[in-house]
Amino acid sequence: PPSQAPDAMVVLGRPAGYRGSYQQWKEDNIAPQVVFEIVSPSNTFMEMADKQRFYQQYGVEEMYFYNPKAKNFWGFVDKNGVWEFISDLNLPWVSPLLKIRFELFEDGLDVFYPNGEAFKTLAELVTERDEANAKLERAIAKMKAAGLDFSDL
Repeated sequence: PPSQAPDAMVVLGRPAGYRGSYQQWKEDNIAPQVVFEIVSPSNTFMEMADKQRFYQQYGVEEMYFYNPKAKNFWGFVDKNGVWEFISDLNLPWVSPLLKIRFELFEDGLDVFYPNGEAFKTLAELVTERDEANAKLERAIAKMKAAGLDFSDL
């Protein structure tokens, strides 16, 4: 079968777990319901159009494309077999399936959870991880100083 790997996807109705790649024919033929593509300078217009056709053909319900350099956002949502085109003009836009909101600001695209909280950036996630690791290391050092032995872990 032909293949296409989006940058990110949501597949409901399948068990959680790592897959090297999502092979729809091995997953009870359940298509990803939502796909996300981040357009890079090397992507061509034809490549993006081919991806859109592929996703439509193989059962994707929502597809979203974002070009961070040009700050362009667009997508397509299947409304009972009719594809609704979503563009910057539709923003803010709420995904019918995921209920997440997309908004375009001067500095780029922001995505918000249904409760209104913004998705965290990679930098924010890295900072949180580093702070949690530092806190854990301090706690371990205190426990070792108190005489706890971790050599058998």
